[in-house]
Amino acid sequence: MLNPIDWISHATSLLIGEAQTWVFVTLVQPVLYHFHLMVDDDFAYDGVLWFLAGLLQIGVVYAVLRPLEALRPLEVWPNRRAVRVDVLYTFIHRLGLINLVLFFTLQPAFDSLQEWFRLRGIDNLNLDALWPGITDRPLISFLIYLIVLDFAGYWYHRAQHQIQWWWELHAVHHSQRQLSLWSDDRNHVLDDVLMAAFFAALALLIGVPPNQFVALSLVSGALQSLQHANIRLSFGWLGERLLVSPRFHRLHHAVGYGHELGHQNNARLYGCNFGLLLPWWDVLFRSADFTTPLQPTGVRAQLAAPDGQGEDYGDGFWAQQGLGLRRMVRRLFAPFAAPTLPDRQPR
Repeated sequence: MLNPIDWISHATSLLIGEAQTWVFVTLVQPVLYHFHLMVDDDFAYDGVLWFLAGLLQIGVVYAVLRPLEALRPLEVWPNRRAVRVDVLYTFIHRLGLINLVLFFTLQPAFDSLQEWFRLRGIDNLNLDALWPGITDRPLISFLIYLIVLDFAGYWYHRAQHQIQWWWELHAVHHSQRQLSLWSDDRNHVLDDVLMAAFFAALALLIGVPPNQFVALSLVSGALQSLQHANIRLSFGWLGERLLVSPRFHRLHHAVGYGHELGHQNNARLYGCNFGLLLPWWDVLFRSADFTTPLQPTGVRAQLAAPDGQGEDYGDGFWAQQGLGLRRMVRRLFAPFAAPTLPDRQPR
């Protein structure tokens, strides 16, 4: 007899599976057939799953978090115009469009790598097989994969801040001054592709089953929406140390502190609170901050300089993408730029 968790998982899988089949057969398959793309039908079928799961996630997250933002806002804004572009980012990311780009650009490389491993007798790690009868239970294996991927995500996130050209892409995410439930997916598309490739490759390496990977993505996305939400919410002393809270993560977005060099008396380098879901890694590697009062969010370079305006990070999607790419290229080629010589005054 199934326990309640397994029963819910089984029922949800059946429901989504039926919807996935109906959408694919009724809407997607005729289009593939018309344009002679049936060779990609397996990928398209999987894409429908990502689309439906993402749509369900967006609906649930909005239904839960948006009323809380209205009832208990941490910040009150004159208008929400700056938030609108983040809604677009959310739909692009969570409805599977990034996975579509990833498939056509990197999937052949992943397949070749898998074949290379198989020819040399190298199998995936399959962490759920470590303790047969225990770690292969759905809930236990889910938690194992969640912890392993989150540990990798902590170091991936720190690299985004410490590698300068990469920071220029990641700064698109930090440039939002009005953090809301939509802000998590505000990223440069190139940064999204790099992240998707990294986690897909890691999941492949440690043997995450496809259905578990979808579930992990849904849970992670929902929790990260909560972290960015404009909600006055406390997890309490213990809760703050078990799960990344809105307060904990908002400090990571603090101008001049959370994601940049800390205060002069603070030895912490390149900010604090990098954990994606679990603050454990920040505590373990001394990058956690639970006490500093909340501060305005954004990027220091956006602020007006004494001699003029701050750097423009763009208001719309295309402007943000273009400016982020321009900053990255400028940073990459900065070491090769010719030195600026002082102007010589005529004698």
